[in-house]
Amino acid sequence: MKDWTGNSRSAHAALGARNYAQNEREEHDYYATEPKAARLLLDVETFSPVIWECACGEGHLAKEFEKAGHLVFASDLIDRGYGEKLDFLATGISPVPGADIITNPPYAFAKEFVEHALDISEDGRKVAMFLKIQFLEGKARRELFKKCPPKTVYVSSGRLRCAMNGDFEKYCKSNAVCYAWYIWVKGYQGDTVIKWIN
Repeated sequence: MKDWTGNSRSAHAALGARNYAQNEREEHDYYATEPKAARLLLDVETFSPVIWECACGEGHLAKEFEKAGHLVFASDLIDRGYGEKLDFLATGISPVPGADIITNPPYAFAKEFVEHALDISEDGRKVAMFLKIQFLEGKARRELFKKCPPKTVYVSSGRLRCAMNGDFEKYCKSNAVCYAWYIWVKGYQGDTVIKWIN
């Protein structure tokens, strides 16, 4: 008895394959991160007292950093009622001296977010990006990793959720995507260590 009502497009969209899912994706690639992801990160990494959350959406991550005692500068290209309206990729210098940059970037511009964050960060500052495990793939990203290797990648053993438009009730009953926190330290050159969280 047939109980599958989808097709190959449905399967690829569920798995986040961009070619299939792009028509169903949110216009500005806004997929909010469940707050648990921030708490898991803070359990394993220490950060500057000041954090710049540069793709803050509605503040799901930023609010957790504030609860943990950090001073958070939150910004986003789109005004969603939280943080400052700011185009991160157009910033020439960091508006927050001494800040570590932590965010879940729009996936279509993830590589650009990493590169720009490292460009404008001070030596020794951390850049933490919440990205799909597939970010490890690809020739262009391999060149990024050769030039600027992450110091640590924390793979989430249990699935963490991201919800289109921040609507966890509607879009995020379950998650077929594996995410990880990628941690860069400006100026670090060495091997990347893989660890597991969650």
